[in-house]
Amino acid sequence: MVLALTQNASRQREILEVVLSNGWDYMRGVLTGGKAGEPQIPSPEVLRNIFVELGPVYVKLGQLLSTRPDLLPPRYIRALTALQATVPTVSWLEIEAILQQQFSKPISEIFATINTTPIAAGSIAQIYRATLQDGQEVAMKVQRPGIEGVVRRDVALIRGIAELVAGTDFGQDYDVVTLADEFTSALQAELDFTKEAAFTDRLRQNLAKSRWFDTQQLVIPEVYQHLTTRKVLVMEWLEGKPILEAQIVPTKGGRGERQRRQQIASLLFRAFFQQMFIDGFFHADPHPGNIFYLDSDRIALIDCGMIGRLDPRTQYILVELLLAIVNIDAKRCSQLTLELSESSEPVNLGQLEVDYDRMLRKYYNVSLANINFSEAFYEILQVARQNKIRLPGNMGLYAKSIANLEGVARGFYPEVNLLDEFKPLMTDLFSRQLFGDAPLQSALRMALDMKSLSLQTPRQVEVLLDRMSSETLQWNFRIRDLASVRRGLEDSANRLSYSIVVGSLIIGAAIIERSTPAPQLAIISDVLFAAATILGFWLIISILRSGRLK
Repeated sequence: MVLALTQNASRQREILEVVLSNGWDYMRGVLTGGKAGEPQIPSPEVLRNIFVELGPVYVKLGQLLSTRPDLLPPRYIRALTALQATVPTVSWLEIEAILQQQFSKPISEIFATINTTPIAAGSIAQIYRATLQDGQEVAMKVQRPGIEGVVRRDVALIRGIAELVAGTDFGQDYDVVTLADEFTSALQAELDFTKEAAFTDRLRQNLAKSRWFDTQQLVIPEVYQHLTTRKVLVMEWLEGKPILEAQIVPTKGGRGERQRRQQIASLLFRAFFQQMFIDGFFHADPHPGNIFYLDSDRIALIDCGMIGRLDPRTQYILVELLLAIVNIDAKRCSQLTLELSESSEPVNLGQLEVDYDRMLRKYYNVSLANINFSEAFYEILQVARQNKIRLPGNMGLYAKSIANLEGVARGFYPEVNLLDEFKPLMTDLFSRQLFGDAPLQSALRMALDMKSLSLQTPRQVEVLLDRMSSETLQWNFRIRDLASVRRGLEDSANRLSYSIVVGSLIIGAAIIERSTPAPQLAIISDVLFAAATILGFWLIISILRSGRLK
């Protein structure tokens, strides 16, 4: 832990200067070897500035934290959501050197032309427009030179800090070491463009078929796998603009631009609902820059590097949770939150219900069309955080995706209503949760189970009646923690018995002492008093050692 913080003194000194200049006293104490007490987080704006000044790795850390509303209050989430690194572009000569390393033949034999001015520059890579030898236009994403070394250095430092903070109550409640490990895994995955290529292909395959929307209206760029390596990603070029900046083409023979906007908003919601609740594999960063309106009057999802996953059980709980919000059902919200929880500590269910009731009360007289469901889900995560309930990390990605999607949809078409778009899907969702993806197989399995039950039941009933009539019926019960209760009762009974014996000895000795002056009986009286005294002292010491005197 200490080694991780000290093996790169120059970087630690640089971080310390940034922290000092922004006045974050808590982190200054951590980096200078002070005791890690309860974390004192700076204001959202200060925290965002620190991440930006520290560079691309810490910008990525801020972006990861923006997906964890179960850890940070809403104002921090808003400040970190739009976090972008201000990094200078790398010269074409350096990029060209990487291309030559990654390809087995000269780039002039692969590309007919390359625009050497990047169309976008991020903390991990730069993107260029190029044309293949067959005339196909492509987008080429190339990793920044030296970024792997920067990531390795800063990730080790972040994990060392996490291990220091892990000693606090905050660190134990929210398992900051695991959070640091998740960040490390996510960042290392971003450095391998073959993973992003695989994610993109899988999304395109999943969304190529749907009963809920016109798949021809949604585009996921094709990946050129034979030209993609760990540091270079080549994809189909899509001509268009970010959705909130585009001029929308009115529907043909329809009611104009407004109707087309409604259709597109519906398309987006249904496409993402399918990803989340059917496929369990979803684009986790649908901000306005990653949703394009194409010149062909279609919608495209780009930049599929951040992916969320939901297992069938979590999908079922999330659908139920959405309905619980609609029904303003605080009790059901509490139960579902506990089902999602990864915490092993006991939770005050009554307090949790009170907190949910207070949170949901403001929606009592609000029209469903006016409910911001992403905001409501964020508040649910906040209630869980306040009650120290640890939820899976994918809940943050899910909440962030819903929030980004709803924000884009409302900015694009303000009259959109998430629940109206969700209702047509509910029948299919519940059918799938009841019967699975293969209803016929589920029905056949159920029929076989019913047949087996019908064959076994008469015999089992016969055995039960036979045992009842022959008085050989026995019931087996197992009650958890009954052994500790039994031991407690036995201890109490033993102490009561000792008390009775001590009292009897004292009373007997007193009667003998007063009844006759004979010296032999006086000796017996003294022996009884001595025995009573020894047993009495032993009983008092036993009670005091148990700590249950009060």
